[in-house]
Amino acid sequence: QVQLVESGGGWVQTGGSLRLSCAASGRTFSNYAMGWFRQAPGKERELVALINLREITYYADSVKGRFTISRDNAKNVVNLQMNSLKPEDTAVYYCAARLYNSDTDYRKYAYWGQGTQVTVSS
Repeated sequence: QVQLVESGGGWVQTGGSLRLSCAASGRTFSNYAMGWFRQAPGKERELVALINLREITYYADSVKGRFTISRDNAKNVVNLQMNSLKPEDTAVYYCAARLYNSDTDYRKYAYWGQGTQVTVSS
């Protein structure tokens, strides 16, 4: 089992920044590909960013150039730095873990945090 706990969500105005963190415990963190996903009311959960075991990253087109995902295997943490936020970024953001291989499909991830709300006002 892997336990994930997100933090860092909140309210921000358009153009502002937030930094989300996800603390992992329970298994060898460095064996897990990590992802950030988000879900807005009435919409399906969608990919935001991924980072694999070699720290290769992948971003949804909607956040490319604005968001940065990173991981610190010594601290068992994955971060999401979000800049130039837009109202359409408003959602609950979830951290997820998948053993070894990353995947863009959220349904392939076995471990999830509880989510953290991000609200961007116009």
